[in-house]
Parts: sequence; C-alpha cells; structure tokens
Amino acid sequence: MSIQFNVPDMTCGHCVSTITKAIQQAVPGANVTTDLPGHRVMVEGTSDLEVVRQAIADAGYEAQVG
Repeated sequence: MSIQFNVPDMTCGHCVSTITKAIQQAVPGANVTTDLPGHRVMVEGTSDLEVVRQAIADAGYEAQVG
C-alpha cells in the first residue's frame, strides 16, 4: 500500500531528512520517498494515513493526503 501526502512547507534537504526520520520512527520499515520540488512525500509499507500524517505534524509540518 502506498500513501501520498502534499507537504507545502517541505522546502529543503533538512525538511526532507526530518520528515523521513519522523515517519520511519512512527512506522518502522516504511519506505519513504520524497519529491522536494513537488512538495510530495510517498510512503510504502503502511495503510494507516493518520499515523503517518501525525508523524509529519509532530515533526512540525502540515500534510494533506493527496
């Protein structure tokens, strides 16, 4: 299962690293792929949208499913 989020405030490599680490801590084994120019985060390995969205929020970023 793959989940995709739009993260408008993800604007640099530090943001990518922070978000990736937060998701991987919340969902061990998740495969996280980012598209920095498109402000997109794709997560494979879980179908729990709320856990991933909350991990992104806890890292300080707003995320919309999409």
